[in-house]
Amino acid sequence: MSDDTVGGIARRIVEPIPASLAGVRIDRVVSLVADISRNAAATLIDAGGVSVDGAVVVAGKEKMTEGQTIVIDVTQAKGPEFPVADDSKSMNVVYADDDVIVVNKEAGVVVHPGAGNQSGTMVNYLLATHPDIAGVGDPMRPGLVHRLDSGTTGLIVVARTQHAYESLVEQLSSRSVTRVYSVLVWGVPISLNGVIDAPIGRDQRDPTRMAVVVDGRASRTHYVVKQSFHEPKDAALVECRLETGRTHQIRVHLASIGHPVVGDATYGGVRSGLRAARPMLHAQELAFDHPRTGERHTFTAPTPQDFSALLSLLS
Repeated sequence: MSDDTVGGIARRIVEPIPASLAGVRIDRVVSLVADISRNAAATLIDAGGVSVDGAVVVAGKEKMTEGQTIVIDVTQAKGPEFPVADDSKSMNVVYADDDVIVVNKEAGVVVHPGAGNQSGTMVNYLLATHPDIAGVGDPMRPGLVHRLDSGTTGLIVVARTQHAYESLVEQLSSRSVTRVYSVLVWGVPISLNGVIDAPIGRDQRDPTRMAVVVDGRASRTHYVVKQSFHEPKDAALVECRLETGRTHQIRVHLASIGHPVVGDATYGGVRSGLRAARPMLHAQELAFDHPRTGERHTFTAPTPQDFSALLSLLS
């Protein structure tokens, strides 16, 4: 898969159809790959935002064939499924000025509307307090230049102006944004520090998952083992620094070396001995150059209570 992305947020997706998607309706493929609802996928198709092998798709019910190439331009999405403001919940905003907002996201909050989550997301809540983000960047994911998984806690930056958005996009592309994560993994890596350099793409056996695949997108994760534990189970507290920002990158990379994230049901991290309601993954540090002043801004987020409680059980 290739796409025009910002920190894992795709705006134009180009994906060869693997065997796992052969025989699947085009509208279902669009929904799955672009992470939008079936209704939004149908609207996008009607708007001419989807093509297969260079031909604009006119009927979403047609089925895909292995080897075809689908192009999805999510910026052409139109209609009533644009995010709307929701004032029922407040986000933990740790910093805000006229250009950017930095949020310390709690576990269980989805970052933006998508398939199965059309409301109750961080974007919906921020639109209630910062309505100016509505006109910034991708209208389906206003202000967002990167994202965190629902179960991941910690820091995320949102742009309030188009200039700030473009600046942060460029910083992410040039890899000058610092993103540091605390992660609790099963087992203790033999090498106490290293770089996982392995391409990530859609899992050929299960298109809802990501995996290390030969033809995936280049992906690099730096890690350092901060603490190791042996009771009640072998585990380690690992610090990860992202060089790239692919979907599920840390979770996929750590699982690929035999050390899945504790609590990660998708990538083999649910085991007996340690109970976690979510993947133990926390975005603890975020640093970037301010889009207007150029000054380096660094933010840190304390370890959340559920993460700390689990660590206290280990020795």
